[in-house]
Parts: sequence; C-alpha cells; structure tokens
Amino acid sequence: MQKLKKTYKFAFKTSLFITVTTTLLMSVFLWIIKAFSWLILPFAIILYAISFIVIQYRVERFIYRRVKRIYDDLTLLESTSLTNKAITTDMATLTKEIDKYAKDKKLEIETLKVREEYRKEFLGNVSHELKTPLFTVQGYLLTLLDGAKDDKKILSKYLSRANKGVERLIYIVKDLDMITKLEVGDLRLNIEVFDIVELVKNVFELLEMKAAKKKITLTFDIDYDKPIYVKADKERIQQVLTNLVVNSIKYGREKGTTEVSIENLIKNKAIVRVTDNGEGISKEHLSRVFERFYRVDKSGSRKEGGSGLGLSIVKHIIEAHDEKIYIESEEGVGSEFSFSLEKAE
Repeated sequence: MQKLKKTYKFAFKTSLFITVTTTLLMSVFLWIIKAFSWLILPFAIILYAISFIVIQYRVERFIYRRVKRIYDDLTLLESTSLTNKAITTDMATLTKEIDKYAKDKKLEIETLKVREEYRKEFLGNVSHELKTPLFTVQGYLLTLLDGAKDDKKILSKYLSRANKGVERLIYIVKDLDMITKLEVGDLRLNIEVFDIVELVKNVFELLEMKAAKKKITLTFDIDYDKPIYVKADKERIQQVLTNLVVNSIKYGREKGTTEVSIENLIKNKAIVRVTDNGEGISKEHLSRVFERFYRVDKSGSRKEGGSGLGLSIVKHIIEAHDEKIYIESEEGVGSEFSFSLEKAE
C-alpha cells in the first residue's frame, strides 16, 4: 500500500482535486435546480475513477516519450530497457535509475581512460625494448661499414655483439607471440601427469650456474621424499618455474636464498610457492607486476636483461590452466609468488 501511494501520488492528488472541484460545482447546480441530489455520490466516484485512469495513463505516456528520447539521444541506456517494465509517475525511482546508469557510464569512461594510459605506456615500453637492441645492432654495423671491418679482431667482436642484439630482438618477439597466442586461446596445452618435485629439481639444475654468480642458494623448504603428481602441461609449467626462479635470482640479494615449497591443499589442488629474500616490491606496484613490459624500476635501467615479459607469460600460462597465481611482497624483505595446480589422482 505504501508503494502504491508513492507510485501513483500525482494521479491520486490530481484526480482528487478534479473530483472535489467538479462535485462541488455539481452539488451547487443540483441544489439550485432542486433535483437529482442522489446522483452526487455516484457521480463523484465515477469521476474520480475516470480521472485517475486518464491522468495516470497520460502522465506515464508523457514521461515515457520524453525520457525515452533522452535515453536515445544520449545513449545512456539501451532504449529496449524501457519497454521491459512500465514507467510510472514515481519520479524519485526514475531519477534513481538514471543516476545509477550515469554512475555506471562514468565508471566505464574512467576505466577506458585508465586502459588508454596503460596502452600508451605499453606502446612506449615496446618501443623502448625494441629500440635498444635495434640501435645497438645498427651502431655496430655502421661502424663496420665505415671501415672497421678491415680489422679482423674488431670485425669479429662487433659481429658477435650485433648477433647478441638480434638474439634479444628474437627473444622479445617470441615472448610477445606466445602471450598473443595465450590471450586468444591459440596455444594448445598438452596436459599430462608428472612429478612436480622432479620438475623443480630440473629447473634448479638448469639455473644452478646463474644462481652461483650471485651466490644465491636454490633450495626446497623441506626434503620431499615422495613424488607429488599433478595434471598440467609439463613444458609450460617448467617455463613458469624457470621464469619465477630467474626473476628471484635477478632481483635477489647476493648470498641470498630462493626457496620452493609445494603444499597439498584441500580436495584436488596443490600450491607451489617460490620465495626469495631479495629487493621486494612496494605495494603500489603489486597490482601491475604481471603487465607486459611493466618495470618496477622506473629509472629505465636494463642491467638485469630479459624481455620484460616473463611474469606476464607466467600469469597467462597459469590462467590457461584455469588456475590462479598470487604474489606477496614487502620492499626490502623479499617476494613470494605462488600458483595452484590440479593434483593427479
């Protein structure tokens, strides 16, 4: 009843005003002619009902046509959304609805602006990543063309350095190609059952020399005597582990530690954690570390090398498995990357 009064308040009041006014006039007229006084009450009831129906209908149509035109002109809403429910004379509800959609559109616009900023930053990063090795290769080749090629020692050294620049370009392009395939779903996963403990050991062996240069210890949190079998693309998960361990070595402190742990979760999930005691990441950067080419270090230094795509590839591979990846980090303390995998029965 409360909702009915609120919704049709305008029609109620207007109909009542018309009925009272007309009934008074009719009463005066009938009193003057001294006839049919018994018609006053039925007349008032019928007039009120007719007035309410006509006013309610006309006001609804009036609001509908004008509000629909506003929606169509400003494209705040799909025009069809208005036909899904009746438009009433309750302007408070109508205003609330318009305000809600206006806020949604504002949020959408702000999101697009943020994405545009990310796009500009991404293009700038791509340009920088490709420009550096290109200019390096061009510099060495121009020096050779200017006459340095006649010196066999310089020729050999400069060609070797130019080749490294080309290799870096190929590395970046391959990583970009992989991310594109992962995003559009073109990269097929070869799901198989394998021992994740054995895979981690293989990654440690591959990166042992790289870690030794910074005197970083690669270790498990405990001795895993029994295998832990998971269902995933073994080659891709090895790539994930390699990228995470390489990342921990790059930004780990000298004589530090990179530790891998494997935990059994409830039901059929296992979680793999890669923890280091390196530089760590400040909170403001945590939400963006998985973006392509995003660098926490804004100085532009590329002393640690890499394509800048490693963590982005990691995220896409894990999500391609319908799993999740997480990060916890504290600046000056270290970082922990963890991801889930399906356990084999």
